[in-house]
Amino acid sequence: MEEKEISQAVISRLPRYFRYLGELKDTGKERISSQELSGIMKVTASQIRQDLNNFSKFGQQGYGYNVEFLYTEIGKILGLHKKHHLVLIGAGNLGQAIANYMNFEKRGFIISGIFDIDQDLIGKKVRDIPVRSMEELESFVKEHNIDIGVLTIPKDAAVEAAKRLVSCGIHGIWNFAHVDLNVPEDVLVENVHLSDSLMKLSYNINRYGESKSGRSGKQ
Repeated sequence: MEEKEISQAVISRLPRYFRYLGELKDTGKERISSQELSGIMKVTASQIRQDLNNFSKFGQQGYGYNVEFLYTEIGKILGLHKKHHLVLIGAGNLGQAIANYMNFEKRGFIISGIFDIDQDLIGKKVRDIPVRSMEELESFVKEHNIDIGVLTIPKDAAVEAAKRLVSCGIHGIWNFAHVDLNVPEDVLVENVHLSDSLMKLSYNINRYGESKSGRSGKQ
């Protein structure tokens, strides 16, 4: 049977479902209706049902959703039942912040190695992980079965680093560099452009401010 194509909009909401369901599970909540979940997530109940029906009939009419079961199943859909081994390229402030964020390991994302070209950083440790020279990158990736590369370096360096990761057989790249990477179709890239996100926030603040002033100016 041909696998159903799931829209990116649905996929982008799955981590939010997982996060909220995890919080509900931790409070001892056993079941929840789409209407209740709608109030928490600020997504319509019909949208929630449509999203989840893309994968399976998780809910039961008159009962709703079993919180722990749905949490576990969405985790599997997101691939969180497996461990993912990462290398982080760039041991500057952003790279160190990512390496020190313990919640990644709880989700199965293990930072196995950190790399940089700065001789002042090489040899130092970030959360007990030594910063290695970029000269060791290819051998380390192959020896440790790394499947994800994290780029927290300037865009020119990121292009070259991505090429090297691809040559090692990497499966995915989490890209914080402000550049679009040209990689083969079988290598997945998730771009995180921090300035884009901040500009989006600026737009919404500006739009809200203009809307508010327009309302207050009405006679």
